[in-house]
Amino acid sequence: MAPRTRPCDRVARAGRLRKAEQFADAYNLVLEFAGDDGELDVADAAVKLAVHAGIAASDVICCARLGVHAQGDSHDEAKALLAAAMPGAERHLATLLAMKTRAGYSADAATRDMLVRAGRAMDHLVVAARSAQAT
Repeated sequence: MAPRTRPCDRVARAGRLRKAEQFADAYNLVLEFAGDDGELDVADAAVKLAVHAGIAASDVICCARLGVHAQGDSHDEAKALLAAAMPGAERHLATLLAMKTRAGYSADAATRDMLVRAGRAMDHLVVAARSAQAT
């Protein structure tokens, strides 16, 4: 079955990029405010922000390269679409999506390792989205 998608144009890409950057900025502000000693106290919130930044950035990449972005709840479809738009980028989205449930819905707290991996994956996707939007 083909992935469910939504057509998008330059205006939609710009809007999704703004959201990706807002979530990424919020991730960094939350960690800065918490400081090194308090980052685990806000790890779940920070990881969730990184996930949303990565999703929005992935939408920008897909819009710029394919003219559509994923729509719906299937993470596998979103990863496949991103792989078609930018091979290799889907592994960063997969990293983030694997943390989504634990950070947002589980009683288990996000770890320092998750926080670092989420930040790296988010940064990669946001940088790629900025580059894709510029073209």
